[in-house]
Amino acid sequence: MKRAFVIGHPIKHSRSPLIHGHWLAEHGIDGSYDAIDVTPADLPAFLERIRSGEFIGGNVTVPHKEQAFKLVDFSDVDTVHLGAFNTLIAQPLETGFGVYGTNTDLYGFLANLDAGAPGWSEGLDNAIVLGAGGAARAAAAALSLRTSGTTYVLNRTLDRAETLCADLGGNLQAAELARFAELAPSAGLVVNTTTIGMHGTRFDDLPLDRLPRTALVTDIVYVPLETPLLADARALGLRTVDGLGMLLHQAVPGFEAWFGVRPEVTQALRAKIEATL
Repeated sequence: MKRAFVIGHPIKHSRSPLIHGHWLAEHGIDGSYDAIDVTPADLPAFLERIRSGEFIGGNVTVPHKEQAFKLVDFSDVDTVHLGAFNTLIAQPLETGFGVYGTNTDLYGFLANLDAGAPGWSEGLDNAIVLGAGGAARAAAAALSLRTSGTTYVLNRTLDRAETLCADLGGNLQAAELARFAELAPSAGLVVNTTTIGMHGTRFDDLPLDRLPRTALVTDIVYVPLETPLLADARALGLRTVDGLGMLLHQAVPGFEAWFGVRPEVTQALRAKIEATL
């Protein structure tokens, strides 16, 4: 049996076992995918279990993505600039295995928008990313690939946004969150990559009414499925895309690498996960 995992601390909340379990059953694969609680101190030892052949790979979630980036043996050249890995793959060597790291959040972010708002990037000029953490890196890097205008990275702590923009380069510009009202009229897309939205939390002062009527608002938070940010945007008549699709789509490349089959994100799978939210 091929064994895969998702590790984090805590990890009980993860829906990833449901996603991969659905695909394993759908394709009749003799495999498993389990959630395993691993503390930051135990992460190096856990990677040794991959090197021993116990696992074919797995996913990495909070708070391990940046530490995993530093511990792998091989890095995906296309996502190494993100400085964080969410997917690990056991790579056969002459003796044992090496750990290959990659980041599928960038792919998942774009695939979610493509599915939820087809054509969203056509004619898109400027965009706004809220937050400057690991998810913001994936979103900002993705937007650099698909847009020709400026992507503004807004964060309450300006130096974090400046570091992100300096690391990634390209058409990114850092600004304080307080500048949202000033930048909003030229933005065709707003992306929330912070945890604001969980448990009913909302931004204190985010005047969405300053956005163009054609703007799209998306959120990486998917519990609740419609965050206060998305509800406010929808009330203004703006287009919205929730964050669940990013979770579903980012899982596709990992499953293919581990089990040799490229799965599909279907409405049946989405409904199964929605029922748990």
